[in-house]
Amino acid sequence: MGKTKFTFIDLFSGIGGFRMALEKNGGECLHFSEISTDAVTAYCANSNEPNEKNLGDITKIKELPQHNILTAGVPCQSWSIAGRNLGFDDDRGQLWNDTIFLLNQSKPDAFIFENVKGLVDPRNKKALSYILERIEQAGYFANYYVLNSFDYGVPQNRIRIYIVGFKDKEFADKFKLPKPLEQKIKLADILSDFNEKIIETKNEMPRDLFGKIITQKSMSLSTSNGLNDYFLFNDLRNGHSTIHSWDILETTERQKKICYLLLKNRRKSAYGDLDGNPLSLEHFQSLDKTITEKELEELVELKILKKEYYTFNIGNSKISTLTEDESFLLSLCEDNILIMDKLKMNRDLKVRKIAISKTILPLIEQGILISNEERYDFKNTKISTGLYGVNRVFLPISNIFPTLVASDTNDFVTTKIIYAKNEEDHKKQFVEKIYKKENYRRITKEEACLIQGFPKDYILPENRARWMKLVGNSVSVPVIEMLGKAILDTGVFDKKIETKFDKPKIQNMPTCEINSQLMEMTASR
Repeated sequence: MGKTKFTFIDLFSGIGGFRMALEKNGGECLHFSEISTDAVTAYCANSNEPNEKNLGDITKIKELPQHNILTAGVPCQSWSIAGRNLGFDDDRGQLWNDTIFLLNQSKPDAFIFENVKGLVDPRNKKALSYILERIEQAGYFANYYVLNSFDYGVPQNRIRIYIVGFKDKEFADKFKLPKPLEQKIKLADILSDFNEKIIETKNEMPRDLFGKIITQKSMSLSTSNGLNDYFLFNDLRNGHSTIHSWDILETTERQKKICYLLLKNRRKSAYGDLDGNPLSLEHFQSLDKTITEKELEELVELKILKKEYYTFNIGNSKISTLTEDESFLLSLCEDNILIMDKLKMNRDLKVRKIAISKTILPLIEQGILISNEERYDFKNTKISTGLYGVNRVFLPISNIFPTLVASDTNDFVTTKIIYAKNEEDHKKQFVEKIYKKENYRRITKEEACLIQGFPKDYILPENRARWMKLVGNSVSVPVIEMLGKAILDTGVFDKKIETKFDKPKIQNMPTCEINSQLMEMTASR
């Protein structure tokens, strides 16, 4: 075994993605920090590391020993699109302060921090600027990179931000990202029960004067011969590979027409300020005067549509004792009217974690709020949930699988391939040969590991929810391995390293005190 080139400390270590990647580059892990019992168990089992190497809760770490690289997959819920998008209004975002505090204290030669893509979104511009400013004030030259795991060796559409920094500007200037791999690993390469030969076919697709395939606008992650390589179960979008509830349930052509009418118009600003708005009977009749209330109610009975309250007046009933949430919600009334659009867009309701529907219901029952307008919308309005327990079904010929997340998803794979002549045939074959015959399944634990770049026999809990949480929260190993090699290529460690292996000092130190110290240490220049 060769001499260790560098040492590192692994904060928010999870199951060991950073560790595995940096060890492949010749690094030695001095300590790791993790509070999840399952993650610690998996980390130690796979790395043969004793529990004593775990520093535990980052907020209780006062000092780290000397090391060369600091890594941290800072918890991302505060910035994730799947979260409530509250940034530093969410306490979990404050863990960035704890991380930078330890960076400033220990002064490693370089660091790698990972987070979700949402951190670079415009809504989080101030938060990202704050983080980068604190890193600079800690004495580091850093840059951030938005990378897709698919480009570096795994069949997964996983876009993340990676902040890489150096203590010396000389090496920061030398740092270069390698180009994405030309030969990509595809979904079929990791499916355990896929043996079918993929046949290249030329579909009879319509083309323009230049020979380019003419297709509908789609939300495809991967396409072959102009046809999407996965099917989306959703009532809010449309496309040749979108499966709607009215494609699955027994419905008439007339009912399908009404559904498409709502689908086509619900995102128009004329019907409200939201990205998707319910329509009243009057709205439907303005689009097609023959539509009746009975027809809309029949679609409600089929559970394709739902009827919901839209606007309210303050009633004349004597107001009884109100809860704090109810009082705050009523304070949002304008001219004695409460509008659902306004409530759904109100940031204060999100910050206070007030459930709108749950809070409104008792106010209606008491006669405090009186509905004066009802509208119709699709029953299934959460895109990520899909329909009837299915969100997306990926064909083996797909280049990639969607982002693995801690909460799991309703995404499936099929080991059967369909060959279609056109878009209509593509959808028909899928419904008949795949969906109705249930020729689809969830990915296995072994496949999930491979999708993240771990060995398929990586030791994880048997329970699906537990191992999915661990894998979904991890980093993609090949991406970190690439970043680690790029750091080495700068020559930052081409010097004699004398590393102290002192046990870090840990004390029960409140997060607020650490954050206060950080702010003092990073006072304005």
